[in-house]
Amino acid sequence: MTLIAASIAVHAADEVSAALERARAATAAGANLIEWRIDGLAEEANPLPAAQRLVRESPRPCIVTCRPTSEGGEYRGEDSARISLLEALAASDHPPRYIDVELATYHRSENLRQKVRLAVTHPRQPRDLQTSLILSVHDFARRPPDLLQRIEAITSDDACAVIKVAWMARSLRDNLESFELLAGRRKPMIALCMGPFGLMSRVLAPKFGGFVTFATDSANDLTAPGQPTIDDLRRRYRFNSISADTKVYGVIGWPVEHSRSPNLHNAGFSAIGHDGVYLPLPIPPEYEHFKATVGALIDAPGLGFRGASVTIPHKEHLVRFVRERGGRLDAMSERIGAANTLIVGSAGGLACANTDAPAIVASLCEGMGIARDRLKEKRIAIIGAGGVARAAVGGLLDAGAKVVIFNRTEARAQRLAQDLAGLVEADSARLAVGRPDAISCGCFHAFINCTPIGMQGGPAPDESPLPDDVPLNDEVTVMDTVYAPVRTPLIREAESRGARVITGVDMFLRQAAMQFEMWTGRPAPMAAFRAALVT
Repeated sequence: MTLIAASIAVHAADEVSAALERARAATAAGANLIEWRIDGLAEEANPLPAAQRLVRESPRPCIVTCRPTSEGGEYRGEDSARISLLEALAASDHPPRYIDVELATYHRSENLRQKVRLAVTHPRQPRDLQTSLILSVHDFARRPPDLLQRIEAITSDDACAVIKVAWMARSLRDNLESFELLAGRRKPMIALCMGPFGLMSRVLAPKFGGFVTFATDSANDLTAPGQPTIDDLRRRYRFNSISADTKVYGVIGWPVEHSRSPNLHNAGFSAIGHDGVYLPLPIPPEYEHFKATVGALIDAPGLGFRGASVTIPHKEHLVRFVRERGGRLDAMSERIGAANTLIVGSAGGLACANTDAPAIVASLCEGMGIARDRLKEKRIAIIGAGGVARAAVGGLLDAGAKVVIFNRTEARAQRLAQDLAGLVEADSARLAVGRPDAISCGCFHAFINCTPIGMQGGPAPDESPLPDDVPLNDEVTVMDTVYAPVRTPLIREAESRGARVITGVDMFLRQAAMQFEMWTGRPAPMAAFRAALVT
């Protein structure tokens, strides 16, 4: 069982009561351990009474850590003073279960080593109260080049009970090395990656036998970059149900931290009892990053990577990747050159599909109150020329609609039209690229935003992609493929001007439901999906 440690920083003695209250709340939320970070407290004139109270009244067994600035902490004093404080705590009537000391400090002098060893073997300690030593390595810039040598030094030290290594991840691939370290451990081990790329190592620690993962009781009070909240670990990512057999899925994009897909799919897995976990998987926009990272996830021993939702800017990259690896493309992905769903078989076989296109068409028809075959009578403006736009254009042309593409960079819109020209060989007038001013012609039945404009966390969250002079009334439908927030600036503007509106939520739910069935072989639990979007 991998323990959840709630890490709580205490900067001064007058914060102890509040810190203990936080620890009680963290315990109620599911924490198994409390890590008292006493970096600031240790700099006071007489920190021992306050530190003793923290340990004595801790609602769970605790780790006491006093981290110097050289390893990412806040303590600026002498090593000897903080080690003496840890020694005194370990020798008290209510000792901490663990003390955490950095390997660099431990090796700095024989005197310090003797103090640390005394702290974990103090003769006055009853056997059931003995403090154990966590020896740790931290690097807030990168993977330490001598990481393996440091781990060997920690492993071979008899005084050490738990190995801890943590470094700043520079890509998702760093997580895979942390899993390899856990798989080869010879003592209980904590192996974590920090920063925005490191969440996978924290969530999947139970899958690889990690001893502890650290979390925070408050998203506004992190003691390390990238710490999730206890609630996110247990509820959003189903931490307590993760085992060695758990299958891994995720949403690949850049940016991706605001995606609601983890809420949706993890809730769905819980509802049907599927042994899976779904994570945000940030991958920078270049194809080289996508190819290297997705390939590594698929090939990683023991990971059980079984699929992903793929969003901006990687939908075309997914098609290229699957083709290069000899995988299968569904008909829509083949026709339009973009996909949003990766399926990985248990034997490593690959397939990709586009669930965006049918979801867009179905949502538009429902919002307009028409059957699919009535799209042949409609003229639709597509705003954007990326992967979502490809899906929208491909799906609408497949249904017989007339489509005009508008994009800030006209050359990119022209390339998209050229790429998809084969879909309208018999009637080329059904696909065109519009001049910027032509979007205000008053000749469109519907507008579909396929850009990230208006997206929470995107490049222009407060803007609308539709010019102010576009005529809107109750005979015009405006659809946004952005779903977070639900009421984007475009939706608010269109609604205020009398147009019918279709939020991105409907399309999002439809495409996600199709993905879910591809991965699990079972229909998506739509009630659980909808509930997850509002939590």
